[in-house]
Amino acid sequence: MGKYYITTTLPYVNAEPHIGFAMEIVRADVMARLHRALGDDVFFNTGTDEHGQKIYQGAMELGVEPKKYCDENAAKFSILKDALNLSFDNFIRTTDENHIRAAQEFWKLCESNGDIYKKTYKTKYCVGCELEKTDSELVDGKCPVHPQSELEIREEENYFFRFSKYQEDLLNLYKNNPEFIQPDFRQKEMKIFVENGLQDFSISRLKEKMSWGVPVPGDESQVMYVWFDALVNYISCLGWPDDTKKFNDFWPGVQICGKDNLRQQTVMWQAMLMSAKLSPSKQVMVEGFITSNGQKMSKSLGNVIDPLEYVEKYGTDAVRYFLTAELSVFEDSDMTKGRFEEAFQANLANGIGNLCARVAAMSEKENLKVSPEKMSIRNEVVEKLVGYKFDEAMALIWEEIRKADGLINQRLVWKLEGDEKTESLTELVKIIRQIGTDLEPFMPETSEKILKQYGVEEIKKSENLFQRLP
Repeated sequence: MGKYYITTTLPYVNAEPHIGFAMEIVRADVMARLHRALGDDVFFNTGTDEHGQKIYQGAMELGVEPKKYCDENAAKFSILKDALNLSFDNFIRTTDENHIRAAQEFWKLCESNGDIYKKTYKTKYCVGCELEKTDSELVDGKCPVHPQSELEIREEENYFFRFSKYQEDLLNLYKNNPEFIQPDFRQKEMKIFVENGLQDFSISRLKEKMSWGVPVPGDESQVMYVWFDALVNYISCLGWPDDTKKFNDFWPGVQICGKDNLRQQTVMWQAMLMSAKLSPSKQVMVEGFITSNGQKMSKSLGNVIDPLEYVEKYGTDAVRYFLTAELSVFEDSDMTKGRFEEAFQANLANGIGNLCARVAAMSEKENLKVSPEKMSIRNEVVEKLVGYKFDEAMALIWEEIRKADGLINQRLVWKLEGDEKTESLTELVKIIRQIGTDLEPFMPETSEKILKQYGVEEIKKSENLFQRLP
């Protein structure tokens, strides 16, 4: 039995959980469930990022203390566990005392290795990204990710991280690990970014200007830059630096992130780990965005999809199905109510739901008996998932559904009699058992229902797994 560690990014608590993060955490959950099914000891981490200026501003606008603001909003993310049927083992908050202590210890390590120094600087800063911006990154003088927000001009004395020191080490990391960043075009993108030269970046803020952050060790006038603090969660969740056994058992791990986190996860964090003399991450999988009618989702456009509303209306596994089967993994994908409902009707209600109902009805009528058998996820599905090809793995499963439907229609099974009917129904039962097994990482509730109905000797009728939409 091996060890497998996977983590999502930590969303800021200043906004409601959105469909993009739901996609990220469901896909991470699929990988965690797969590795458990393969017999691995799994540690699956997620949580919330609760420091920084945008959190502080959100709290001030509501007239509440930042910690109270974080407590109330973090709860909105923790409810995703039940809503999306997630199997995470740990929910970390960056305001946890253990995390704060770990972030400070990490700072001390980098400082002792000569990688933290103090200087005065002036820069353009996007609060939305919580990142400094160079002119080459701007479009018409605006951050392309947050074009509605004005950039701030900052000039103050802060601590800096010697990012530039790790240029060659990072390039060697990419060279020696050609699959370190998935997909490969993101690795090429970051290789070019690093080759163009790295600038040391600020890792602290003046406390008198922005007090909501982890205190800098040995300097009460400064708090840590939110990214420096938050990235440490990927090891603090493993008990680092105190629980060395757990840390050594599970680190390095796999990280899933959106493309807006690309630089932070694959360059900044890796350089920080090198500075602290810790192993880099095992692999970083980078997703595309979810759009709506080709446009970025935003409250002002009124096209934001609330995953909790969809779960309430269509069910947990319907949402999990769409996020894994109908969206591109590495490129941007479109999601609208119309597209969702079309997929629901065709592939869930009229697809797997109708298949299971038809075969169960015919089996019960024939008093069919098929001995239970131990099954495992097909190798073809496992291979697709190991490469994070969630949509292609689901396509393999739906091929089996179409195969079963084709078998029923070609043989006119409902008209057969005697051994011919028994043999055909037995073959169908075995196909459905395999479908139910293969679906476990993706749609665990549906998988359980299928195997409960079909994993016994006598198959009985039950209601359709997915009711047709009105």
